[in-house]
Amino acid sequence: MIQHKPFFEDEQRHRRAVHRQWCRGGAFVAPTIIMLVFFFIVPIVLVVVMSVSRWTLLGGRMGVAFPDNFRRVFSDPLLGQSVIFTFKYTVVTTIILQPIAVALALLIQQSRRWNSIVRTVVLLPAALGIASASLLFYAIYSPQVGPVTKILDAVGLADAGTSVLGTPNGALVATVVLVVWRFTGYYMILTLVGVQAIPNEVYEAAKIDGAGPWRTFTDVTFPLLKPTLAMTTIMSITGSLLAFDQFFILTKGGPNNATMTVVQLIYKYAFETKRDLGMAAALSVLVLVALVAINALQLKAMGVSDSEEER
Repeated sequence: MIQHKPFFEDEQRHRRAVHRQWCRGGAFVAPTIIMLVFFFIVPIVLVVVMSVSRWTLLGGRMGVAFPDNFRRVFSDPLLGQSVIFTFKYTVVTTIILQPIAVALALLIQQSRRWNSIVRTVVLLPAALGIASASLLFYAIYSPQVGPVTKILDAVGLADAGTSVLGTPNGALVATVVLVVWRFTGYYMILTLVGVQAIPNEVYEAAKIDGAGPWRTFTDVTFPLLKPTLAMTTIMSITGSLLAFDQFFILTKGGPNNATMTVVQLIYKYAFETKRDLGMAAALSVLVLVALVAINALQLKAMGVSDSEEER
């Protein structure tokens, strides 16, 4: 007579082993899921709820305020001003930051002699947080103790005691200099990883075809670097759209709200002039929608780049 008991015992043993594996895997994944829920999903849901609610910082009667919060945001003249300035700052920062990062990455890739020195010097500012770097540059730009005003006064570009942060254009330039100094090393490393991923055989083939340095860059390096450049560009754009610390420390949005960013306006709604968390949440939702659209463009750009590489 055939005994089926061992077969069933093996099947039960296999199920218990699979169950233990699932439990072990779940134990490793659970902390990440908990953090994702409490620090990402719950805040987003709370912000969406607040955006359609009457929710003031100092208390008071609460209730539904849709679409009043959004209507008040769109009717605020500071919104258009802050969007225009944020867009200007984003364009200027990205246009300056990306070419410098690419140039330094190519320099490090081709020059082995100065590789470690250049990498250390450029990466050193990245060790500072943006708030710490902003405080450092605030002291540098100070008309009392900083060297910048004294240098500009010596060459006749500014009067003694005049702060470079006192004019809209001066504040923009000063902040862009800070951001480029702080983030160049970070984007250089990302670009360098993309450059080092390009096979040497491609460069050897271009050299055999008689391509010079410029043609090698335009026909070989740049096309193969497009996925990396798309990623760093979108990261730069996203970071610039969310700029807060540097402007809050250097200019406080001044002079006359000329350097007010969108995120600063959210802070202003919540904790300064309006003290209206519902209105601040409504603008936060609009910013979130804009960032989702930008991420969608990033995915599309990366998909196009990948399809071009496959061809």
